[in-house]
Amino acid sequence: MIQGIKTVYQRGSQSFGLLTYQCVRAGDLSPSGLDDGPTERPGFGLSSTLRSLLPSLCAIRHALCALLALILLPAVAWSACREDHLADRLIPPAYAASVDATLNYFGHNFFQIITGKGTSIATDPLAPGMYPDPQISADVLTIGREHINHNYVPIIRGTPQILRGLRDFGLDWNQIRVNVKDVFIYDIPVYQNGFDEGSIKGAAFVFDLGKLCIAHLGDLSHKLTAKQLKWIGKIDVALTPISGRWTMDPDTARAVIGQLKPKIAIPMHHRDNMQLVRRFAQGFPVRHLETNTLQVSKSDLPASTEIVVLTPPGAQTWE
Repeated sequence: MIQGIKTVYQRGSQSFGLLTYQCVRAGDLSPSGLDDGPTERPGFGLSSTLRSLLPSLCAIRHALCALLALILLPAVAWSACREDHLADRLIPPAYAASVDATLNYFGHNFFQIITGKGTSIATDPLAPGMYPDPQISADVLTIGREHINHNYVPIIRGTPQILRGLRDFGLDWNQIRVNVKDVFIYDIPVYQNGFDEGSIKGAAFVFDLGKLCIAHLGDLSHKLTAKQLKWIGKIDVALTPISGRWTMDPDTARAVIGQLKPKIAIPMHHRDNMQLVRRFAQGFPVRHLETNTLQVSKSDLPASTEIVVLTPPGAQTWE
């Protein structure tokens, strides 16, 4: 992406003559990472008046070149989730009323996400015994914790691409940045609660569907840092663990939702304990669905965060 924009900067720069040359000589592209930039003094060869205007003129040139990048590179897929992409700032997007994702919940942290183009994503597949086994296939499978309740690969039909957020049997984080069909998938290192209230490593995943951004927070056990929030980006749907002990409790989970500000938050990792769900949902509007399926459209998202409680097959609610 950066290289593509750099190329367009170079194409567009040809029409800016000496000004372009002086901007590059000033090294003003360097902070963005788009160009190494020579280190010679700014304004070399310009009159004192034009030299004083150089910073403003360079800023205008960069804005024009960024707009040119949007025009000349329509095939580049801008991230819908990261806060720093150009598309949000320059051209506010408009969305058609269509189903952008279908979410199916199978209990614990196990979801299937199906994009509007039919790509199937499975998350944290659950071993048999807790809920009925679903009969699903997937193009890609993400695993945020190396435990049988999160990494039971055989339950998924077919030969999905497997993305593990941890390596070395869960001892260290594994960076994921990959495109699978129409989805860009990346992970964020987090901590989960371990034995004796210690902390062990885990992974959250973000699924960038182009228009819609879905975060699976894994077994997150803590509030997010500023760095983690920046990595995650802007989220439409947050799949949120709430049980405590192994994950964050309902109060911490509610605080994390306050940090992320998703339009929809779906509680998970609660084993059908409605007391936990009610604690988590305090202060938010709530929809409790007697189904495990939710269809999500970007154009129909609520204005502020709504809690949507899905009922997995075989659920036995208790207090």
